[in-house]
Amino acid sequence: MARLPGTPVFDPAGDQIGRVRDLVAGLRAGHRPTIHGLVVEVQPRRRVFLPITRVRRIEAGAVVFSGRLNMRRFEQRATETLVVGQLLDLSVRVGGEQVTVYDVAMEEVKPSIWEITKVAVYRRRRRDPRVVDWSEVTGFDTVQQDQGAAGLIEAFASMRAADVASALHHLPPKRRVEIARALDDERLADVLEELPPDDQVGILGRLGPERSARVLEEMGPDDAADLLHELPDEQATELLALMEPGEAAPVRRLLTYPEDSAGGVMTSEPVILPPSSTVAEALAHIRQQDLSPAVAAQVFVSRPPTETPTGIFLGVAHFQRLLREPPSTLLGAALDPSIDPIRPDFTLIEVTSYLANYNLVAAPVVDELGRLVGAVTVDDVLDHLLPEDWRERDDT
Repeated sequence: MARLPGTPVFDPAGDQIGRVRDLVAGLRAGHRPTIHGLVVEVQPRRRVFLPITRVRRIEAGAVVFSGRLNMRRFEQRATETLVVGQLLDLSVRVGGEQVTVYDVAMEEVKPSIWEITKVAVYRRRRRDPRVVDWSEVTGFDTVQQDQGAAGLIEAFASMRAADVASALHHLPPKRRVEIARALDDERLADVLEELPPDDQVGILGRLGPERSARVLEEMGPDDAADLLHELPDEQATELLALMEPGEAAPVRRLLTYPEDSAGGVMTSEPVILPPSSTVAEALAHIRQQDLSPAVAAQVFVSRPPTETPTGIFLGVAHFQRLLREPPSTLLGAALDPSIDPIRPDFTLIEVTSYLANYNLVAAPVVDELGRLVGAVTVDDVLDHLLPEDWRERDDT
């Protein structure tokens, strides 16, 4: 069952309507748990309940159901357990031995009636997996202080950061923190960027200052600055002091701008190259996998230095223009002369109008000396124009 999260869900017509995020079970003393249904995420980030009685096929890469899907938001009941989110990594006993759950299996015992029949466990020290019957295991009903997270993290491994964030948001706070602690710094940074502010603050407050500072270093400077804005001044100051100076410097600069200005929402790390670079070099830079599509859509050209704040800003080379030019062409000859940069004090409405007027996905931001200090991307603007709780709203 740990393999099911992320599996596409198809309706009777063969159209994909969402993806599996978890399964809902009812645990009963002395009996094997009954599967009530699947938690399916449909757009826009709404979690709904699909009764197991509607499921017609579960196969590699697809879950197919019949009938209509109730679009009412899923609410977990007190008597229900999320299989992937809450059962994996539990410490239980098989006989007199302490073991950890890393997967469970369900079986259709009667038409449309599924039960959890098998449990895959391992001993913490030896990591020797084995599969036992549900009846051989005790301890699922025990409240545990530290559940661990290895199994759930493995289940999340192939999911996008935004989907992992959505899964964490719907877990109990204790479980959410357990998973966050077990993620490596880079993965946790990606996930934090997609979480609502309250979840971000709650997780950061439980990590400890040193770990929190390392995670902030892995975040984009604009996202790190947004998160620090949510923290008490004393805590934000402490974390900035613990960060590596080179990582903290761009964040400090961003914190000097009002939150609702171009300077407050821009990224200080767009793709920047000197005019002497070639088109081939520019294409190699924007092909980097860790760049978002909006950031990779253009190269900003400036005099050295090419780290913000740069030398004099010269212009923008859009990726479509780069694809049309010979690889040996210098960037200085591939600039768009019609794009004027904006200033850090532009309001979000002014930035939005600028992007819309010129059909752009990013805008260069320069200071009073003509130096590039960052770029505002369309996703930056949307993050700040949408309601503050938009990541938590699944009924829009």
